Amino acid sequence: MLEVVPYIDGTPLTDLIDQFETDAEMQPSGDAYGGLIPQFFQFGSMEDHFHGRSNGATGPKTPVLGCECGEWGCWPLMASITVTPDHVTWDSFEQPHRKTRDYSGSGPFQFDRLQYADAVQVLSAALGSDET
Repeated sequence: MLEVVPYIDGTPLTDLIDQFETDAEMQPSGDAYGGLIPQFFQFGSMEDHFHGRSNGATGPKTPVLGCECGEWGCWPLMASITVTPDHVTWDSFEQPHRKTRDYSGSGPFQFDRLQYADAVQVLSAALGSDET
């Protein structure tokens, strides 16, 4: 079964957000997040999902991580995804079950648009061949 964990400059986003929450003394924090498991939820195309074009079930923000249990709706990390001709930016992170948490010190993360598109294409190909 494929689990999608974004990497930022070689570091899993799960590690980055766990460290951010732990440093900010948020409770609970640490080991709370896992990757997205497309087999558990129909996210639509990865192209649409990771370009912030919601399928309507997630609202204006996009889940970029799920709960460590494998269910994104249980404990998601949501982000705004903005696409420009040159860049893709993830910012305005939130934990929708803890609205008072301040993630303004996390990110923004900016990606080269072409490299981002290549990564999403690799992910889409992996999902197309995932038979578990």
